[in-house]
Amino acid sequence: MSQVSETSVPTIAVTGSTGRLGGRVARRLAERDVPQKLLARNPARAPRLPGSVAVRGDYADQDAVREALAGTHTVFMVSASESADRLTQHKTFVDAAAEAGVGHLVYVSFYGAAPDATFTLARDHFHTEQHIRASGLAYTFLRDNFYAEFVPDLVGEDGVIRGPAGHGRAAFVGQDDIADVAAAVLLRPDDHAGRAYDLTGPESLTLDEAAVILSEQLGHTVTYQQETVEEAYASRTSYGAPMWQLDAWVSTYTAIASGELDGVSDAVPRLTGHPATPLAEVVRSAGG
Repeated sequence: MSQVSETSVPTIAVTGSTGRLGGRVARRLAERDVPQKLLARNPARAPRLPGSVAVRGDYADQDAVREALAGTHTVFMVSASESADRLTQHKTFVDAAAEAGVGHLVYVSFYGAAPDATFTLARDHFHTEQHIRASGLAYTFLRDNFYAEFVPDLVGEDGVIRGPAGHGRAAFVGQDDIADVAAAVLLRPDDHAGRAYDLTGPESLTLDEAAVILSEQLGHTVTYQQETVEEAYASRTSYGAPMWQLDAWVSTYTAIASGELDGVSDAVPRLTGHPATPLAEVVRSAGG
């Protein structure tokens, strides 16, 4: 593999490189010898990749982000960490990107993002999308369904998934598939300007069906137990989380129940050239 010249100037910036999704995207670009800036609150934590340079860029620090993105054409923007002021952070980052003269913003949004989405965090994604549109930036939105890697985390210590999801379905998508789509878009951003892609796995599953798959892959019995909304809040209040976080946790399940996470898209195979990865394979690859 050829090496990136030390004089190459990165025109792509990646946020979230210290995390699971942003890190995957950064590695894919590095494997293709693409120079990139890695924005991080603490640049020392950014991965050391060929052709990459780590720069400081906290979403809430408009001046730092504007400076970090100067001279950058295309930016991959993952969501900020879940917090009460996440939307404000997103708007600050977008404003800084526009001021820096960024040409194209690829934003990791959420499947079914809407102002009245059942999943409360999907509302933040909708308003972020609207702010990006209003900024004048060229954009592409990657609207991910729930991460397939997240499904085993729903299982309690007793092997039971509890929540008010009813018989609703979700098309869980693997992070490797999302990263493959993101890399494809970042390498040819003009081909995807103004587009929003729903990213899903190859099948839409109830939590009963997901439990069967987890049982097979984890080597122990996993079941799904329906809760009422009231029971879901009551069972989670002991964690001492703020109300916005409780709402997010519970609405993870009620969004499934509402049917808002149902539906399979062809975006992953169309943009990557390979089939979307089933939940069983994602869990197996993660080693259970």
